[in-house]
Amino acid sequence: MRVKVCGMTQLDQVRKLEEMGIDFAGFIFYPKSPRYVGRHISGEQLRRAKLRIGKVGVFVNTPYEQMMRTVDEYGLDMVQLHGDETPRACEQIANYISVIKVFRLAENDPISWIIQSYAESCDMFLFDTLGVGYGGTGKKFNWDLLKPAAIDKLFFLSGGIEPEDTEKLKLFFQEEVAKKLFSIDINSRFEVQSGVKDLDKIKTFYESLNEKNI
Repeated sequence: MRVKVCGMTQLDQVRKLEEMGIDFAGFIFYPKSPRYVGRHISGEQLRRAKLRIGKVGVFVNTPYEQMMRTVDEYGLDMVQLHGDETPRACEQIANYISVIKVFRLAENDPISWIIQSYAESCDMFLFDTLGVGYGGTGKKFNWDLLKPAAIDKLFFLSGGIEPEDTEKLKLFFQEEVAKKLFSIDINSRFEVQSGVKDLDKIKTFYESLNEKNI
């Protein structure tokens, strides 16, 4: 199973994620976030690193031209939209770069209806927990909410995923809806402080998630 580690702020840690086989690194371009990458890594530094790991930029209601400048400056491979972006806005962005649209869900949200209008305007979805403000909350997401939903689009699974969740995730992988599960998204539960990851925890989680049952 693919894994994305979001909220990266240290280039040396991104290199180590790449070495251990992690698929995606997330860089947050929301200035109000404690993991805002602009305070730590410049676009030139990231481009010169020539990383093979997928570079995902996380944005919140960012104007189109500003977002495209950042995409080019940092050499991003995908964008993850955490704000109130409309299907039309997603479609415009998707003409330039792959788009992940984030849906922050509450217990009784009609998921199939909520995602319907975005089905043709973005490349993938990401499901997270509803909280105050924008961005991730670190709160545990109830994966059972997705089981009855009609999701015909590849998606990332996020929402307070912890190092100890590997066995629960493997059970979820067996659900019908998980046929469209593209990647697990982890962040705050794998940190020693905001933006600084516990690489040992990530390595153990990744290896456990992908170990073959004999």
